[in-house]
Amino acid sequence: MNIKYRILCAVAAVAALCACAPSDPLTVRTKAGQVRGIEEEGTLAFKGIPYARVERFMPPLPVEKWDTVMVCDHFGPQVMQGNGRREVPESVMSEQNSCVLNVWTTDTKARKPVMLWIHGGGFDSGSAAGNPGMGLAKQDVVVVSLNHRLNILGFLDLSTFGEQYKHSNMVGMLDIVQALEWIRDNIKAFGGDPSNVTIFGESGGGGKVGTLMCMPAAKGLFHKAIIMSGTILNVNTKAMTEELGRAVVAELGFGPDEVEKLRDVPYAELVAAGQRAMAASIGTRSPGTPMMWGFGPAPDGEVLLQQPFQPDFAEISSDVPLMIGTTFNELQRRVYGTPMTLDEAKAQLKATFGERVDEYVAAFAEAWPDYTPQDLLSIDMMFRPKTLITADAVATTRKAPLWMYMFTWKSPADQGSVHGYELNFCFNTPNLHGRVLPEPSEADWQLAQNMSRSWANFAITGDPNVEGLPAWQPYTPENGECFIFDYACGVRRNFDRPLQGILNDCCFKQLDAFRSRQ
Repeated sequence: MNIKYRILCAVAAVAALCACAPSDPLTVRTKAGQVRGIEEEGTLAFKGIPYARVERFMPPLPVEKWDTVMVCDHFGPQVMQGNGRREVPESVMSEQNSCVLNVWTTDTKARKPVMLWIHGGGFDSGSAAGNPGMGLAKQDVVVVSLNHRLNILGFLDLSTFGEQYKHSNMVGMLDIVQALEWIRDNIKAFGGDPSNVTIFGESGGGGKVGTLMCMPAAKGLFHKAIIMSGTILNVNTKAMTEELGRAVVAELGFGPDEVEKLRDVPYAELVAAGQRAMAASIGTRSPGTPMMWGFGPAPDGEVLLQQPFQPDFAEISSDVPLMIGTTFNELQRRVYGTPMTLDEAKAQLKATFGERVDEYVAAFAEAWPDYTPQDLLSIDMMFRPKTLITADAVATTRKAPLWMYMFTWKSPADQGSVHGYELNFCFNTPNLHGRVLPEPSEADWQLAQNMSRSWANFAITGDPNVEGLPAWQPYTPENGECFIFDYACGVRRNFDRPLQGILNDCCFKQLDAFRSRQ
């Protein structure tokens, strides 16, 4: 036997051994290096994977490579946040190392649709840790969630101070684009299909989904979108954010040639200066205002073509199927624990509806025949009106289909169908937050199964219909098709259009006044 033949035999034997050796599904190789995850409730979870390097006020960069196996068994640090109302301990935050993402999968050898979750909290606060993806991943999808820069670190507009700061107002959104690029380059190793990516988010996360639909850099990196309770309108203009940026620099006592010093200002000091600068320049938004402004994205014609929901999205996302919806109560103050007559409710409604109170009550009765006096005061008055306007625009101007839903399930703890209460159901984790649902019933688990299956089906095919539930058609202004998620799911058609018209007229006067000044 010659030496060459012996070498070939040895190589073949090694190859055979490698082929037979069981691979470790908990260790995955990304382009930057290997990561090791954990088993979590029947899934493989990889938490705290870095996807970007960041420098203050600069666009994100790809991570540097590593040689060891990175253990990714817990959520990474939160991004810097806290504005005096909602404090987060500094020990759980990081400015340099918080652009991390998490992946849940059941099979790293598969090729499943990918769902990227974008957390809420406006453009100001939040974390991916609040909604783990193990329950949804069991519906035959790969779930990814991320942290990205927020507030003054993600959206301070310093563009008037030099070309190097050209995109400083958008770095928080560019972080999400960087995460989408990470998915494109790495998700196959986790069993995901980079050619079938759905972005979805609730509240501020829904607003970010809409913003991505107006960003050329994100085009082609996602293929479907779900916007949940996200149609609060961002009215930032470039002139507003530039004014705010100059005010921040002045508030800190820096001259135009000293902007570089902002990089060394401690975060808490920077935030405090930002709040003072906002009050002194473009004004501070009060909670409950039906629009937002301040430290958030503004259209520049390049990175962001337009604001979303005003009323439509940029044409570049015309071929992206969309699902959009709200909850029954959202952020409205609820009075379900207060005994009340119809006349007492009408008296309180006068402040909002004036001489149109009776018209409002009649339209409410038409939309919700089984209403209570408390419902009249407690129904969502912020998200549904603009969601309907957006849906009408989308359905008449875009190529891809639109699906609309409403979540009306009410918590036994507070009788509310509140902003965010649908999350445990679409994530298939109704037992996650005991305050909202202390002891999930069989009906609760079935609703979670129905919703998470619908969300997954939409990611898989672009059609959210679930076998065994009523048939759900794409929305048009003519059919007004809206799927109701509750213990008894069903479809309603154009049931509340007059009601939403009254709400839009009476509850968005601040927005009308703002637009009249533009």
